[in-house]
Amino acid sequence: MTKDPIPGLMARIRQRRLREQLFHLAKDPLPYRKLNYTIPGHEKNTLYEADDFIAAQLEASGYPVEREGVQVQAFRCDTSKPKASQFAPPAEDDPWYTAYNLYAKKTGTTQPDEIVVVMAHKDSQSWVDSPGAYDNAVGTVGSMEIARVLSEYAARRSIWFLYCNEEHTPWTSVTAAEKARARGDKIIAVFNLDSMGGKSQADIDAGRKTNVALYTEPEGKRLAELMCQVNEEYDIGLIQSTARRKQPGDDDGSFVKAGFPAAVMNVGSYPYADPNYHRETDVPEAVDLENLQMAVQASLAAIVRVDQEG
Repeated sequence: MTKDPIPGLMARIRQRRLREQLFHLAKDPLPYRKLNYTIPGHEKNTLYEADDFIAAQLEASGYPVEREGVQVQAFRCDTSKPKASQFAPPAEDDPWYTAYNLYAKKTGTTQPDEIVVVMAHKDSQSWVDSPGAYDNAVGTVGSMEIARVLSEYAARRSIWFLYCNEEHTPWTSVTAAEKARARGDKIIAVFNLDSMGGKSQADIDAGRKTNVALYTEPEGKRLAELMCQVNEEYDIGLIQSTARRKQPGDDDGSFVKAGFPAAVMNVGSYPYADPNYHRETDVPEAVDLENLQMAVQASLAAIVRVDQEG
């Protein structure tokens, strides 16, 4: 009988690495990750600086990194709205920027035409000075850690790591999904890592470690149920649940709309209940690193299970 690789792979997820990269992207040296802010004295805006850091980490793990440019604008801020939803459409004459989707691709050994996409949006809010620690530096560093751990894993199917942008408009995941459809890519699963560990103040106070697998279509439900299965089978310890959306949303929704229904988003709570959501107080010090590590481990386990079994 072939030995199950998942426990050994999960054990390689390092909380220290998650923390170091989280603080790099959401505090020092990068206070934000947006196209409309450049640190005084620096040549590149903070999103481009984040792109360079992410690419360097992936390249250090042995992945060539591809960049796909998409034209976007920054959101405006409407202070008449509640704090969490103050984003507003840009004005017609607001500047356009090139935002980049970053890809790191691992080619499968036996069924390379079948693709598992692991994605996270890497930008922080363009309309407010928020570090965006939970939203979504955690998903970014979680995906980077999974990529590192899987760099020497002999995947049967291809695994693509996609870092996109959701806090500028339009979402760059739309371009990624539509180009995948145009190429005829055979994407068998999409795992969107977004705001993992973000939860209500009551859950924070109680020390609960939560994760919700959010899906839209029946094919996504199977992935959501797999998250529950691996959490129990490998005794990860999450309070793991599933929830169905009435219509596609977030970056996984871009792929659902493009015809790839086997998509799930791993998020800390649903409806999303982080008290610092879209606020200046979404800082890395507030992140439950143990919860993040557990959610990354569960995501890794589900990704490998899909790779093994299809």
